[in-house]
Amino acid sequence: MAHRALIVGVSGIVGSALAKTLLADGWQVWGLSRGRTPVPEGCHSLTADLTSAESVASALEGIDVDRVFFSVWARQENEKENIRVNGAMIRHVLEALGSKLEGGHVALVTGLKHYLGPFEHYGKSGAPTTPFREEQGRQPVDNFYYAQEDEVFAAAKKFHFTWSVHRPHTIIGFALGNAMNMGQTLAVYATLCKYTGQPFVFPGSKAQWQGISDMTDARLLASQLEWASTSENARNQDFNTVNGDVFRWQWMWERIAEYFDLTAAALPDEISPLEQRMDDAAQQWRKLAEHYNLKEADITKLASWWHTDADLGRPMEVFTDMSKSRKAGFTGYQSTLDAFTELFDKLKAENIIPR
Repeated sequence: MAHRALIVGVSGIVGSALAKTLLADGWQVWGLSRGRTPVPEGCHSLTADLTSAESVASALEGIDVDRVFFSVWARQENEKENIRVNGAMIRHVLEALGSKLEGGHVALVTGLKHYLGPFEHYGKSGAPTTPFREEQGRQPVDNFYYAQEDEVFAAAKKFHFTWSVHRPHTIIGFALGNAMNMGQTLAVYATLCKYTGQPFVFPGSKAQWQGISDMTDARLLASQLEWASTSENARNQDFNTVNGDVFRWQWMWERIAEYFDLTAAALPDEISPLEQRMDDAAQQWRKLAEHYNLKEADITKLASWWHTDADLGRPMEVFTDMSKSRKAGFTGYQSTLDAFTELFDKLKAENIIPR
């Protein structure tokens, strides 16, 4: 009998990639979201306000699944509110499903802020030594990832299911209207540079430019999620999730520039965040969209300047170790450069950026 999965956050980068992976492998898939963007073909769409226990319970009434995947968060004005809101969203879903989950599995996607702390915490106290390893544990700061984990752990004890936690680095994947989408943001930025003559300047820190980094393809994360939900070795475990290669941004920036027929600018003496330089970007993009008949003229649905600035502006080297996952049996690999170029090709094919 095919597994029956509920993906919470199905329209995001991770959720949509996971839905496609599971559907291709014969799973039955239900996707829970706010209903603002389409879900992958073949997925049963459910709509709810995740912050409302009543709305979630109503949406999930009669739904019988044995696997639940969470890849969802709602950005709030501070971390205490992040904890309150994002922890509650996990709790609402698990309480609504309740004893139906007995003997099943729940997987939670968080990220490397598990080791770094929330955005405003970056660089303010010591981060673990790179590469980050699962046994390094939590930082002594407020973090909504920890609140989400604790909701899963508590429900697992109450309803008798197994769990896994997955910690990707910055995710590369295709999803419109997503708040954390570096690959798509860089594609939009490069396109603007190409057609307006702006220099293609790296918007991050010297530490990121020179240090070792890695990233996570959404398709690889989807494969790890599927594996963990069916593997004895992955029960009640936390796993880092990255592509398996490492790079330095000073090298990757040149490769991205070459793809868009640009010349990579030298690293400036002072950090040059995108959010501070993109005042005219919305108007410029509307003109490009009209000229090339692009699918989306609203740049806010394509680019997330603040998130890319936060990731690339980190004042320390960030990359992770995959040994635990490898030893447990997950051996997936993805070239990060190929992940970028395949995303850029898809954005062209979908008429999101000019061909």
